[in-house]
Amino acid sequence: MSSPSAFLGVENSILGRRWVPRLDVAGEARALAISQMHGVSDVVARVLAGRGVAAAEAQAYLNPTLRALMPEPLALRDMAAAASRLADALAGGETFAIFGDYDVDGACSAALLATFARDAGAPAPLIHIPDRILEGYGPNVGAIRDLHSRGARLMVAVDCGSTSFEALAEAQALGMETIVLDHHQVGDELPLGLIVNPNRQDDTSGAGALCAAGVVLLALAATARELRRRGHWSAARPEPDLLESLDLVALATVADVAPLIGLNRAFVTKGLQVMRQRRRVGLAALMDAARLEGPPRPYDLGFLLGPRINAGGRIGDAALGARLLTSGDRGAAQKISEQLERLNTERRRLEEVALAQAIVAAERELDRGGGASCLLLGHSEWLPGLVGLLASRLKEKFNVPSLAFAFNDENDSSSDGALSLATGSGRSVAGVDLGRAVRRAVVEKIAVKGGGHMMAAGVTVARDRLPELRDFLDAELKPQLAARGAANLLRIDAAMTARGAGTPLVDALEQAGPYGQGAAEPIFVFGDHLADYVAPVGAGHLKLRLRAGDGATLEAICFRAAGTPLGAALEKNRGEKFHFAARLTKSAYRGLTKVTAQLVDAAPSRSAP
Repeated sequence: MSSPSAFLGVENSILGRRWVPRLDVAGEARALAISQMHGVSDVVARVLAGRGVAAAEAQAYLNPTLRALMPEPLALRDMAAAASRLADALAGGETFAIFGDYDVDGACSAALLATFARDAGAPAPLIHIPDRILEGYGPNVGAIRDLHSRGARLMVAVDCGSTSFEALAEAQALGMETIVLDHHQVGDELPLGLIVNPNRQDDTSGAGALCAAGVVLLALAATARELRRRGHWSAARPEPDLLESLDLVALATVADVAPLIGLNRAFVTKGLQVMRQRRRVGLAALMDAARLEGPPRPYDLGFLLGPRINAGGRIGDAALGARLLTSGDRGAAQKISEQLERLNTERRRLEEVALAQAIVAAERELDRGGGASCLLLGHSEWLPGLVGLLASRLKEKFNVPSLAFAFNDENDSSSDGALSLATGSGRSVAGVDLGRAVRRAVVEKIAVKGGGHMMAAGVTVARDRLPELRDFLDAELKPQLAARGAANLLRIDAAMTARGAGTPLVDALEQAGPYGQGAAEPIFVFGDHLADYVAPVGAGHLKLRLRAGDGATLEAICFRAAGTPLGAALEKNRGEKFHFAARLTKSAYRGLTKVTAQLVDAAPSRSAP
């Protein structure tokens, strides 16, 4: 198949990309049909067609319903038994334990289950969120013993547990039953207990795109139905409306970078509607702390609210997020959200220092040549809670799968080397399954433990085997990167002008969302626009004003542009004409709404300024 013509003739942008239209000939025809059949604008029709929406499906896509997309919960393997056991615990007034992960998905999942238990009239569950440094990821033997000593005879692990063989075996030895509600990819062998995970090898539900909170919601739907069958609900104890829990499911889905397709898209669309009502005390307090004005959008979930919840697990108390999301006390919620805000500010400061070190190390690594298919870096000063952020930043900057590791030089003094472990986190690029590669490294006994999903993974490895892990991952990922395509392409949805980028258009584009993994955010080109104003702002960003030939202007922002080829070119050539590639967003400030272009690339215009 022939390569498409370059968009506006841009064969090599400032960032070295070839710009191409997102739509091929068939896509153009699909966009035209959508526009004619449903009366949407040409731009929105092109966006829908570019995400694979057929003309006959456009209306359902724009207005997704859970009724049409929700699977039968019992289709998930082990779900029937898990729902029955949960119903036993809730109806019988048992004290059970919730073991969650220390990220947003784990906090939301734990809060969903704890809130449901409260509504069912059961005693408050024991919630344990592990310390990232002292305990690491997932259930551990020490925590299991502690929960058992506090009276728990049932433990539900959320967003973790699918590979916790030793800990779940200890639970069984103590007489504690276990349920796992998880979504991480696993191999053929499973630990003891009931493992509800749509990504286990023998699960045929087709729900593998869900985050853990989505799996928990399905489990609660099955449990509510089982309690209804048993006559548990009454006028005095009404069955909870699970739709009111979609705010947490939406937050977890976006923050965990789950594919925004099918059911996940409906979860986020409906969840944002619930969140706008600000009924959940903890979330309302967090939105206030983040100074979030106007209705929340997917961007806010991923870049404002999510990082603040994660801050507790990264550099503070890992249980803060779950406590905030289960709190019904406004004063307590405000104090927790303020604490998370302070931790997030400190996290940003520490991240800046570590990122500067990581970039220098990455450039040194890439200068060695050889076409490495991944970056693998470590440092004794990097905190375990920050390595995931560093991996994400490195992936964004260098466009290759990246892993960052934390280790403690004191471990190297151990006589047997048993403690010389490096704890790492990785982030991948589209089309490259990092989670599977990490699991294979564990199977090959190169790594001590690890797993994840396509776009993200965690791994623990003996420090002296990091070079071996690098070579293994390089060999595993290289074919996938080659299949992804050698060309560095930027896919463009449509051309636009500053005058056309108004609030009505952005509102219509938002209805065609949400956007994220699996549903790329639209990118538009503003051709032959003047860089009328360029100035540094914030921590390494650039603020711009784009001016069209008719005099219309549009404010723009180029995040983390300092020190990049794009930032240097824009600052050096202010007053010149460019073709600008950007996403469109709107923000509210002091009651006013404005549209901003978020620049992702640029190319010199062939026209004279």
